[in-house]
Amino acid sequence: MNPTDRPYILHGFDVSYFTAKARVAMRYKQIFLEEKRADVRWILENTGYAFIPAVSTPEGEVWQDTSDILDALEARHPNPPLYPRSPVQQIVCALIEVFADEVMMTSAMHTRWGTEEGEASTRRRFGAMTGSMEQGNRAADQMVKGRFAVGATPEAGPAIDEHITAMLSTLSAHFDEHDFVLGDRMSLADCALMGPIYAHYYTDLLSRRLLLETALPVVRWIEYCNMPSAEDQGDWFADDALPQTLLDFLTVAGGDGAPLLLALAEVIENWADQNAVLGEMPPRAIELAEWPLRGSVLKRRTQIYSLWMIQRILDPYRALEAADRARVDAALAGTGWEAVLAYTPRHRLEKKGFDLVFAELPH
Repeated sequence: MNPTDRPYILHGFDVSYFTAKARVAMRYKQIFLEEKRADVRWILENTGYAFIPAVSTPEGEVWQDTSDILDALEARHPNPPLYPRSPVQQIVCALIEVFADEVMMTSAMHTRWGTEEGEASTRRRFGAMTGSMEQGNRAADQMVKGRFAVGATPEAGPAIDEHITAMLSTLSAHFDEHDFVLGDRMSLADCALMGPIYAHYYTDLLSRRLLLETALPVVRWIEYCNMPSAEDQGDWFADDALPQTLLDFLTVAGGDGAPLLLALAEVIENWADQNAVLGEMPPRAIELAEWPLRGSVLKRRTQIYSLWMIQRILDPYRALEAADRARVDAALAGTGWEAVLAYTPRHRLEKKGFDLVFAELPH
């Protein structure tokens, strides 16, 4: 059998944040795709990490980390495209990916585990998903701990709720006028947002009700992304433009998200000043980072991986010609993202296989 006769296999779960991101990208690409319920032991044996999802390729490779998965898909299957090449929209996609992957984790864990009714509903769903309430509760117990690790404490609840309301309000206004983030065609930004918005907000009991009652244009967008007809889609916004509705969402994302990203970067850099060794793996998590959110101060366990994600913004931004960087700066002025784009890391991370290691800074 030729590799082209074999499917890509997505190993994931419907409730999984990052499975949702990968799934819609693979459906949009119109590749031969099979979905399998994740076997965590199989993933661990093949990657060394029990992170969901993973992808098996037709050639027998195994991919992990949705940022790497989507990069590889775009390289192998450039049409239909997910990654804009125009400077402003390229950087907007990078910003939204990092915002969705890193920042929105706090709100997603809050909506899933932040109320007794929500937790009870999710525990029942985990029991159904794993085949027994005993296994489901064990998995849920780990997730509840994760809620506190990302700052989704009861004390932070009102600020997180206000943040969610602002996000959904601006996204609703945008999707009331446009099918997707960048216009009439899906992009990386849509895939990234589907992680928290579909897998958590839309599949969880209370937040699903919130979406249906207050953010119906977002629900319509979810349906479009989950069943993408790439051949029927149009184009991204002409002339690298960003409409006001998208700028309004980016302003909420930047105002609430940039302080967290910069706080995480500071903790990582300070730790690395004393501990980083070139070519060696750092610990997965280090001390707490604090950041302000709508009148509250939240604390979050710092994942060193977050610096690698921030590099996904800075690398393409720094690679632009000066005139194109100026266009990006002008387009995003006032959105709150300026300090992130201006940030200069003191340390660098790179992937070696599935491992994250410290690397030399580019010259």
